[in-house]
Amino acid sequence: MDSHRLRARVLARVRDYFLQAGVLEVDTPVLSTAGATDPALQSFQTRYHGPGPAHGSRLYLHTSPEFPMKRLLAAGSGSIYQICKVFRDGESGRRHNPEFTLLEWYRVGFDHFDLMEDVESLLRITLKGLVPLESVDHRTYHDLFTETTGIDPFTASVDELRDCLQSHAIVSPVGLAADDRDGWLDLLMTHIIEPRLGPGLVFIRDYPASQAALARLRPGTRKVAARFEAYLNGVELANGYHELTDAAEQRQRFEQDNARRVTQGLEPVVVDEHLLDALASGLPDCAGVALGVDRLLMVAAGAESLDAIIAFPLDDA
Repeated sequence: MDSHRLRARVLARVRDYFLQAGVLEVDTPVLSTAGATDPALQSFQTRYHGPGPAHGSRLYLHTSPEFPMKRLLAAGSGSIYQICKVFRDGESGRRHNPEFTLLEWYRVGFDHFDLMEDVESLLRITLKGLVPLESVDHRTYHDLFTETTGIDPFTASVDELRDCLQSHAIVSPVGLAADDRDGWLDLLMTHIIEPRLGPGLVFIRDYPASQAALARLRPGTRKVAARFEAYLNGVELANGYHELTDAAEQRQRFEQDNARRVTQGLEPVVVDEHLLDALASGLPDCAGVALGVDRLLMVAAGAESLDAIIAFPLDDA
């Protein structure tokens, strides 16, 4: 089956899954006056030259439809999903393309545990007859780290994290700050842990609170993010949250993101006041997840690179 027919088949199954589940398909703008503050995400920017009140204004191409979708949720949309193109600067490689297709959905009344079951159900239906989904494993971030590296990710010093990387002959990237603890943890995850996940569907949950992004925190012996990531046959596929609904805390996180951006020599990003207003008006209790469609198709096709399933990769665009 060629990549175009495979994409059409999988997307048809996705839409049927949500139709049967009563989840509404929505469409939100690609351009926004605000962007993603996360220092790990770099937005493409353009400028609108009028006419109209936005004359001469800078606009961001969205890295995810998350913010406007949450505005719809706050307005009473109920559970929703969207399939759209998103854009991220500085991302190109075997599993990255600066323009890619994202499936994002939100389930009202779900927490992230419910959503993991939803992801599994969706994958079983969309991949039927394409990829066998025989094993499903659930792991915590802490247990996976300690078993794979011997390091406790919540207590280890940056020096210990760096030493572990060096012991695996992994060269530290230029520009990574010595005190960027989450940056070092991410390197361990991508270079040591992910390659050892093996076949099947693996859910990793309970990330450090510092990596919560837009997820709420779970109290306990240690605060962890109510967040998960899903890997299929070793490929990172989806990132989900039990969504934060506290507008004041979300504003604080945006401000902290921008402070980190400045420290890293990056330009601060305009904060989305529309989203904060929506949270303040009352976002329903919900869980949301973003799933990379191109990566899903890559796994379904048994391909080694996104180039095999994207019609026009960056070099051909």
